[in-house]
Amino acid sequence: MYNDDIKFSLWCDFIERDFIAKEFGEFLAKGTFNGATSNPSIFKNAITTSQAYGAQKAKFAHKNTKKLYEILAITDIKNAANALLANYAKGDDGFISIEVDPSISDDAEAMIKEGKRLFAQIAMPNVMIKVPATHAGYETMRALTRRGINVNATLIFSPEQTAKCLEAIKEGTSEFAAKFEGAKLPQSVISIFVSRFDRALDEDMKKSGLEPAKIGIMNATKCYNIIAKENLPFVRALFASTGVKGGEIPADYYIKELLYPSSVNTAPLDTIKAFIGAKCEPKTPFSDEEIDKFFADVAQKAGIDMDKIYKKLLKDGLVAFEQAFDEIMTTLEKEK
Repeated sequence: MYNDDIKFSLWCDFIERDFIAKEFGEFLAKGTFNGATSNPSIFKNAITTSQAYGAQKAKFAHKNTKKLYEILAITDIKNAANALLANYAKGDDGFISIEVDPSISDDAEAMIKEGKRLFAQIAMPNVMIKVPATHAGYETMRALTRRGINVNATLIFSPEQTAKCLEAIKEGTSEFAAKFEGAKLPQSVISIFVSRFDRALDEDMKKSGLEPAKIGIMNATKCYNIIAKENLPFVRALFASTGVKGGEIPADYYIKELLYPSSVNTAPLDTIKAFIGAKCEPKTPFSDEEIDKFFADVAQKAGIDMDKIYKKLLKDGLVAFEQAFDEIMTTLEKEK
C-alpha cells in the first residue's frame, strides 16, 4: 500500500507484455504501486504496436479475431496477476482488471456471461472484471459480485452513477455473503473519472474567472464522499483518468490532490514516475456543502450544466473504448 497510514493505494494504469516481464516486478518490489488496471485503449496501444505479441499472434492466427484478442489479453492479465499475487496474499491489494467487450455495454446478459467466462479462464483470485456504469452494467455488477467475482465499476462520471454502482455491489455482495457464510468477500472498486472534466471545461472556467483544474477534483470528491459514508470493507473509490495533458499543472496533480483515506488512484506510468518521491500530505476531502457551493458558482458564473456534461462524457467514454476495441479487431484481422 503506498500510504498505509490512510490506506491509500496507487495502481498502474498500464499493461504491456515487455513491461510486465521487466519493470513491473521492480516497481512492485519497491512498493511504488500495488495493483494495476487495463482498458481497451491500453490494450490497443500494446497489441497493435509492441513486437512482444508477434509470436503469440502467429501461433493463434487460425482463431477467430475476438478469440485471438482474448488469448493475448488474458495472457497479459494472468502474468500481471501472478506478479501481483504476493501483494494479494498479504492483503495489500494486488488486483488487476480486465474489461468486458465494450460493444455489449447495454446487454446485461452478454456482459454477465462474458464476465463469468473471463474470470474462470484467467483463474486467478486477484482479477477484477471491469464493467461500465450503464443500466445494464448495474445489473451485471450485482450478478458478478453475487457469484463472488471481483468487480471494477468503470466510466463513472456522476454522483448518480456512483450511488447506483454502490447499491448494485452492496446487493450482490450481501447475497454472496448470505449464501457462503464465512467466505472471503469479493472486492470491488468504483472508478471515478477525473481529468476529462477539466480538459473539457477549463477554458469556460478561465473565461468566467473561476479556478481551472478544479471541477474534476470537486466532482470526484462528491462521488468519493458517497462511497466513504457507507464505510464498507469490500468497496472503495478509485480515481481514474488521472493523467495530465499539457504543462499547465504538475504531472502528478490528480494524485496529490486526491490523496484521500481508503482510496485508490490508478495512474499512467509517466504520472506515477512524476509522483515517486514527491513530498505530499494526505488530503482532507471537501465537504458536500463546500462542493455544492462550488458547483452552484460553476452553474451561475460559467453556465455549465453538469447533468449534460455527465451524459456527454459517459457517451464519449463508451464510444472511445468501443472504437479502441474495434481497432484491435481490425488490426488483428489484417495481420492474419
